[in-house]
Formats: sequence, C-alpha cells, structure tokens
Amino acid sequence: MTPRRGEHPVILLHADAPPKPAVGAACNGCGVCCAWQPCPLGVLVSRRRHGACTALLWHDEARQYRCALVWGARRRWPGLPRAAEALLKRLARRWIAAGIGCDCEAEVQRPAASPTDGPTACG
Repeated sequence: MTPRRGEHPVILLHADAPPKPAVGAACNGCGVCCAWQPCPLGVLVSRRRHGACTALLWHDEARQYRCALVWGARRRWPGLPRAAEALLKRLARRWIAAGIGCDCEAEVQRPAASPTDGPTACG
C-alpha cells in the first residue's frame, strides 16, 4: 500500500538490524532500502513497485539483511537455472549499487524500544 501524500510509510525491520548508514557510507545490511521499495529487478521478482521486496532476507548469523538475488537465488527459487542465477546476481548487484555505498535517502525514525516490542518500525 502506498501512503497518501504527507504520510510517512512505516516499514518493519528485525529488532537486531543495524541502523541505516548515511547516504554514501558503506552498506551494513540494515534492510531499509529494500523494505521501503524494491529495486528495478526486485519489482520484477516481487511483482510490486511499492513496499518490501520479496527477495529481502534476514540472515541470523550475520545479523543483517541480504538480497536473495545476490546471496543465492536458487536457494530461494530452487527451479531457477544456474545461468539465470548468475545473471540475476550481476543485475541485482548493479541495481542495489553493491560496493558503491548507501543510496537510500529515506529518513529513519526508530520508536522507543520496550521489552514487548516485536520488529522495529521505521518510517
């Protein structure tokens, strides 16, 4: 759902997700960009232009979000041919600006934490 003009979208992130880095700083796997809106390849995979990309995955051990299209699309979509996985990885790395730095201009506000809070809400 797209927020109405003047409203701020709310995205839910894992409570252990790192804080969003400044624009231009190295990516830390915070997940804000992909939870906010999918990249062009994510639009095709998710079949949506707004909202969280379905390729966004939480990685418990690393305590960060990762793109399934970069980190093993065949694990997410087992019927995917190997050649398609390699192509998706190259395209996804390009569209998420892997190695370039954060390009997400969303302003993030974390709510005050409480012991009963679930995922972190950002908007």
